[in-house]
Amino acid sequence: MDGEAMHGELDARAAGTAERVVAWRHHLHRHPELSNREVNTARLVADHLRALGLDEVRTGIAGHGVVGVLRGGAAGERVVALRADTDALPVRDLCGADFASEVVDADYPGGPFPVSHACGHDCHTAMLLGAATVLSGVRDRLPGTVLFVFQPAEEGPPVTEEGGARAMVEAGAFADPVPTMVFGMHVTPYPKGYVGYRTGNQYGASVLVRIVVTGRQTHGSTPWQGVDPMPAAGAILTGIGQLYRQVSAFDPVTVSIGHVEDVGRFNIVGETVTLWGTVRTAVESDMAEVRRRLTALVEHSAAAYGAAATAEYLQPVPPVHNSGPWVAAGLPTFRRVAGEGRVVETGGTLGYDDVSEFVRRFGGLYVTLGVQDAALDASGRPVPVEGGRGLVTNHNPGFYADDSALVTGVRLHAHVAYDHLRGALVVPEETPDAGDRLPARRPPSRRP
Repeated sequence: MDGEAMHGELDARAAGTAERVVAWRHHLHRHPELSNREVNTARLVADHLRALGLDEVRTGIAGHGVVGVLRGGAAGERVVALRADTDALPVRDLCGADFASEVVDADYPGGPFPVSHACGHDCHTAMLLGAATVLSGVRDRLPGTVLFVFQPAEEGPPVTEEGGARAMVEAGAFADPVPTMVFGMHVTPYPKGYVGYRTGNQYGASVLVRIVVTGRQTHGSTPWQGVDPMPAAGAILTGIGQLYRQVSAFDPVTVSIGHVEDVGRFNIVGETVTLWGTVRTAVESDMAEVRRRLTALVEHSAAAYGAAATAEYLQPVPPVHNSGPWVAAGLPTFRRVAGEGRVVETGGTLGYDDVSEFVRRFGGLYVTLGVQDAALDASGRPVPVEGGRGLVTNHNPGFYADDSALVTGVRLHAHVAYDHLRGALVVPEETPDAGDRLPARRPPSRRP
């Protein structure tokens, strides 16, 4: 069977899985599980992969990771890894669907938390289950091996636990066989069925920061007998807003504090205040400088109030980088699947995704899939369509995904896998890459 005929068969098989993919997605959405707690999600995935008769189904990888191995019957040595993340978020579900989550995790560290798939990982898991169904149906004609990688804890495990993409690598998930390409996608508030790509950094570098400000506890009526950590914490929060002026304006960075906790009472000057946040940089090499400046700000601001403070950096994630040669290799496949006019280059984002741990080791691509009621305006920006549900960003309680876009994701996984295995979606082994800076719309004198 030639490539065109196989592509047609993959599309037909994908269409045949559409109802099951939607059903999986609804079930997963109704029953979300937080990072490192994806017990039932992993069981559903493993049960289906076993039912497909894959050569291997490996479970319990880095917590609740699952890897299915499908060895094709035609001659070929390439190995493509298709990845989906499986965890949910501690966010209320206000999407308005009849399958909305009502789950509350009372035992999760820091909880209880409402739980929902407000980032769309239910879609990712369901689409990859669909792709496994499609590709297992043509296994005798696959010239190589497919790994179906279901990764837990993409959103980050509790800080006292290990987990996520790096933990899967360290656990040997990719040791045998070793991928020659990794591919994945993320659903976004773009027009339904549109595929977005970016040459360079698709997502930024990220690190979690924990800032602990320490004073000396005393009664609220005698603050002079202690050291109040609150004013120091306030100075740190205010000072963070000036960090942006201390690094180049041409490569964005952000430092966001999302959670503040203290130990005390309304009439007690407490001992400590802890700030939890995230540092993001568009260019990975800027991360060290931002961390250095943030640490100095934290320590000196606290000292000015007679307190002490430390900044600890946890769970670092490198940027998701799509090299130019890989993008060029993938675009014909993307355009065949989505349509010539529905494959668009997107702007950068300071979001993160630890799929970067896979892509940077083995090569490959990570793209976005539009799933909302949107259109692109004249400048290429997504705008809501009249009568639709609007544009709602990932991690918002109202985030939604239209089920009709899911079959495009199934087809995209299947076509990318087949094209790579047959040698149509590959890059030369020694292809130079410009790194994470794009050629440019920035002044040439930015840095020496």
